[in-house]
Amino acid sequence: MSHGISRRTLLGAALSGGLITPLLAGCGALVPASSGSNALTVHTQISGAVAGAQVFSDVVAAYQRSTARKVALLKNGSDLPIVFETSTLAGKEADVAIVNMMGRTLSWTRLGATVPVNDYLDDWGLRDLIIPEALAEWTDDEGRLRAFPFTRTNWPVSFNTGLLEEAGVGAIPTTSDELIAAADALRSKGIGPVTVGGSDWSGQKMFLQILQGFITQDEARTVFSTGKISESPGAVAGVEHFVELRDAGVFVDNVQGYTSDSELTQFNTRKAAIVPAMSSALALVPNERAAEVTVGGWPMPSSGGVLERPSVIKSFNGHGIWISENGLKKLDLIKPFVQNLYTPEVTDEFILGSGRDMSRVTDTVSKDFPLVAQGSRLTDDDVTPVMLPDLLIPDAVFEPMIQATALAYGSAPADRIIDAFEKSYQAV
Repeated sequence: MSHGISRRTLLGAALSGGLITPLLAGCGALVPASSGSNALTVHTQISGAVAGAQVFSDVVAAYQRSTARKVALLKNGSDLPIVFETSTLAGKEADVAIVNMMGRTLSWTRLGATVPVNDYLDDWGLRDLIIPEALAEWTDDEGRLRAFPFTRTNWPVSFNTGLLEEAGVGAIPTTSDELIAAADALRSKGIGPVTVGGSDWSGQKMFLQILQGFITQDEARTVFSTGKISESPGAVAGVEHFVELRDAGVFVDNVQGYTSDSELTQFNTRKAAIVPAMSSALALVPNERAAEVTVGGWPMPSSGGVLERPSVIKSFNGHGIWISENGLKKLDLIKPFVQNLYTPEVTDEFILGSGRDMSRVTDTVSKDFPLVAQGSRLTDDDVTPVMLPDLLIPDAVFEPMIQATALAYGSAPADRIIDAFEKSYQAV
């Protein structure tokens, strides 16, 4: 018991009291009403409009019917980490959490909000079912496997070749010079070039991907964990390159006001020809539009860069299956539930029914989601994988950094962007 108290004390010390207090006041609602000692409680982020939400609900329902076991679901979106943490402080957390590994969840296992799953990997027969690189990415510096990797992230760039052809562009651009030329041609026909959510996380990812055209992955780890762009000549060159692309008109007008939702709307309605979007978003592109789209990577710098091919962000930090301290009391219920999620049948349902990329070893390729399938077929001969910075950026930095990158999509010069970026890390 004292061990549990110390865990919650440690977690509580890491959180803001001003945020916790109002949430704890109503923490009785933080667990499903249908939960109980004989029910498995699952707190999931795969819900609402998220790709795979309906598939997940159907899988859980089928599991309950076939096993006569009760599974009580609690659903949240981006606020799941906060809700889970506050319920943990009250000792009322769900047995299992299904959520991304980024920001505040990176410290859950270290703080004791969740337990390492290393021992269960072999005991439950899962090790050989999960892609080895996924297991490596989900393992922290102390060797603790935070959770079971479930979905993964593939973030290619989609090019509407129909619009490119209308503008007289014969091939998708693979270098920055070709991208600038394509943007000029598209604008001459009244077509927007690259659309991205300049005001949110999608624009942040694009900005950081462009920086990675000029720094090695080791340098990127240092820059993204410390924020010290000014101490890296390559990162400074990356910001200057971003400004060059921006001022050349590569991004759509007023891009600093767009979001991840509006970028996809622009692309789906043929108002923009190019969009960097993760595979779960590409699953939402209608077939009529997908028929004229080719998936590739972000054009590499024409000079001064470190890449040999266009880049694609790849990561296994999608949704993982985490076990809470409460879950330790229900391992007999968690084990068959997790094993079911890694069956070939369930993996196929997610890939075929929602276009999700999964961390389970599989040869199944999406059929009804052609852009997701194209992205999954890209090899290192086609593109250069670059990192998803989310695993390195401190949680307190995310929002201030988005403000800095929104500034970058406006008209700020490189030195002002670098200053704003570095100041965003002062919250740490």
